[in-house]
Amino acid sequence: MSTDTAQPAGTPRPAGTGPRPSARRIVGIETEYGITCASTTGGPPPLDADHAARELFEPLIQAGRSSNVFTPGGARLYLDVGSHPEFATAECDRLEDVLAQDRAGEITMADLAGQANARLAAAGVPGRIHLFKNNLDARGAGFGCHENYLVRRRGDFWNDARTLVPHLVTRQILVGSGHVVPAGPRCRPRYVFSQRADQMHDAVSSATTRSRPLINTRDEPHADAGRYRRMHVIVGDSNIAQGATLLKVAAMDLLLDYLEEGGDLGDLALAEPMRAIRETCHDLSGTVALERADGRTITPVDLQGEHLERVRAHAANLDLTALQHAALDLWERGLEALRAGDVGAVATELDWAAKYRLLERYAERAGAELDDPRLARLALAYHDVSADGLRARLEAGGLLRRYVPEEAARRAVTTPPATTRAHLRGRVVARARELRRDLSVDWVNLRLDDGRTPAIALRDPFASHDERVDSLIAAMDEAGSLPAGL
Repeated sequence: MSTDTAQPAGTPRPAGTGPRPSARRIVGIETEYGITCASTTGGPPPLDADHAARELFEPLIQAGRSSNVFTPGGARLYLDVGSHPEFATAECDRLEDVLAQDRAGEITMADLAGQANARLAAAGVPGRIHLFKNNLDARGAGFGCHENYLVRRRGDFWNDARTLVPHLVTRQILVGSGHVVPAGPRCRPRYVFSQRADQMHDAVSSATTRSRPLINTRDEPHADAGRYRRMHVIVGDSNIAQGATLLKVAAMDLLLDYLEEGGDLGDLALAEPMRAIRETCHDLSGTVALERADGRTITPVDLQGEHLERVRAHAANLDLTALQHAALDLWERGLEALRAGDVGAVATELDWAAKYRLLERYAERAGAELDDPRLARLALAYHDVSADGLRARLEAGGLLRRYVPEEAARRAVTTPPATTRAHLRGRVVARARELRRDLSVDWVNLRLDDGRTPAIALRDPFASHDERVDSLIAAMDEAGSLPAGL
């Protein structure tokens, strides 16, 4: 992540130069939300998930758009398979934009839920729609939170992808969202690091739903395919705490920078990554012995410590931003908290710790087990982004730390990042909506549906200015000012 003047991802550094920013990289997060319509009278849900999702997107459909739109903020909002509302952030090249855009997704979903609930109340439907930024529904079915990192197209991409597997296996001890595993025939309920870890089945694969790999290798860069490809990470938990989002994105970005500059993580390979991800998840101390490919063992805490040490040595030659420094500090403090068994040390910044402290304190007061229905409702409220969720109260009470102001996140709902292609897309989408012009949009292409104006392909995701876009907006303005019927 970088300043505006940094070179695109993977650009070699001139010899003999001083500290530089890390490579400028496009990053985005895709978040699928859980949805339910809870009865307000204590009866069965008045709407199933499919009908609740349709109600949620009703304003977009009525406005003549669809349940798959790009927003003036540069993001994509759509209804995914399985009735999951999804928000994909705009392209970001700064950490503050990633955090603001991710929070803008929550705000957007909460606003849609509020509008839907007002319509339900007016129609006399006894239910309220809730949206959950989590990864499991009540039946245990999973849904994801994906990260995208633009990388330079080069021959050793596959090696880089595979050497990042140990980091992705063990980073849950820092950026997992926490989960209560119910009691079984031979065990009491227990708290684990991640909702997502037990759902993964492969390390690196081109599949997404069938094998659920940690890294999806489908070659879909949404950019000039001759220059770039996309590192598509699908193992992450959905995070409420901004600290967790900051750490997972900044760590991956710096690790990619390290690899692109010739660094090596190959000696940290694990013998059985899918076994290791489950062992890591279920050992809250972070000290389970994971088998390495060379026959030795290493704990998740020590493995993450090794990644951090190499990144810190690499970062000594970088001119880091304030948020990159904050991420490295949180990475170190998170590992220290685990070594000391001190959950509270990071409980305002990392989800697994924040939720664990919340549930543990309630269980002590109520004399309840972790799988008590009251604690299950509390855990769900932690992930609820609608008006009934806990986030605002936790932040107001100093129990969750903000890394970007709420005002910046609210601006990001309608204002795209100024330094990437999203700025161009957002401008066109906003003007087309104002003029009520039909526009076809995807990550790369813009086309005014008038049968005359040629489509524009924006293949450089780092470009925030394009004369073709200026001309398109000017043409829309000119057409919009004509008298009706002409």
